[in-house]
Amino acid sequence: MIDQKKFHDCLRKAGVEFITGVPDSLLNDFCLYVEAELPRERHVIAANEGNAIALAAGHYLATGCVPLVYMQNSGIGNCVNPLLSLTNKEVYGIPMVLLIGWRGDPDVKDHAQHEKQGRVMPALLELLDIPFNVIDKDEEKAFEVIEWAVKRAREQSSPTALLVKKGVLEKGHKKAFVPEDSVYSMSREEAIACVVKCTPKNALFVATTGRATRELHALRDQSGAGHERDFLNLGAMGHALSIANGMALGSKNRHVICLDGDAAVIMHLGSLTTAGMVGYSNLLHVVLNNGVHESVGGQLSAGFNADLTAIAENAGYKTVGRAVKTEVDLKAAMFELLASDGPSFVEVRIRKGIRADLPPLKIIPSELKEMLMKNIR
Repeated sequence: MIDQKKFHDCLRKAGVEFITGVPDSLLNDFCLYVEAELPRERHVIAANEGNAIALAAGHYLATGCVPLVYMQNSGIGNCVNPLLSLTNKEVYGIPMVLLIGWRGDPDVKDHAQHEKQGRVMPALLELLDIPFNVIDKDEEKAFEVIEWAVKRAREQSSPTALLVKKGVLEKGHKKAFVPEDSVYSMSREEAIACVVKCTPKNALFVATTGRATRELHALRDQSGAGHERDFLNLGAMGHALSIANGMALGSKNRHVICLDGDAAVIMHLGSLTTAGMVGYSNLLHVVLNNGVHESVGGQLSAGFNADLTAIAENAGYKTVGRAVKTEVDLKAAMFELLASDGPSFVEVRIRKGIRADLPPLKIIPSELKEMLMKNIR
């Protein structure tokens, strides 16, 4: 792994003074370093990658300094619009460097949701007219391509990109969380188990990207309940609610439960207004809020800064008026909201972490889809 301080010092020497983005597992240690070492005026974790591009553009307009935007390659989809209609040299011509974790790199075996993204990544950057280079474990070469990326972005007044291979800016393990350090008693898995127990047997579930999918799948295995009522949103971070809302529209005689995360719901917060406007009473939106981007390293989210319950209520949801923090309160909220006459929402404050013996998620997405659709019909 490349030394993070040297990597950051090289960026700063090349002229990068502002860094923003969305945390990624392949950039884990870089993200943790800048979060710990840089002040807020020099580093901001954005809600989504498109926001980060715009934030970086605004900072460039105010300072004239080339910024850096970090993301997983799956996040490119969120920033195609601002890259083409804002930063491109044929529009405003705003230079920046994109630091992109290359999930699905053809040289490395990866999960199904990453493989296609990884294969098309170089071609996609070419289509976007973004010059790029690859960073591997050669530290000296990495520093050379950083200098190239900043210089090229500045000279052509538009973005450049650095694709980062596995093991270059992350050690391969995530930050450990100590349960005793949390003020909240429930784990995410315990909260999911409570929600499952409180819902009708035929309820449909949509679980958000990351660890919620693994935990719901494991809970089904433990109980022998089967997986035919679950949609596990392996990729498409931030879109679990919209999937659940669509399912609720098409399955009006069954409850649809969306198990969401704080960083995921914040990524596309506007989807709450759509769910509230559509207004079907069979949709229950559960946000499991631990205040961090846990599955990619534990960087802080805005989950504890925002009153998600108030936002949901003003978007048209029925709520219990506050976040719940105990299993007793969660059960009471579930009982009340499942009987409500509109789409409902509950925020559950949970502690960070995942049990060490949780099995990996091994599914074939297309088979899971067929099972779910057969069950609904």
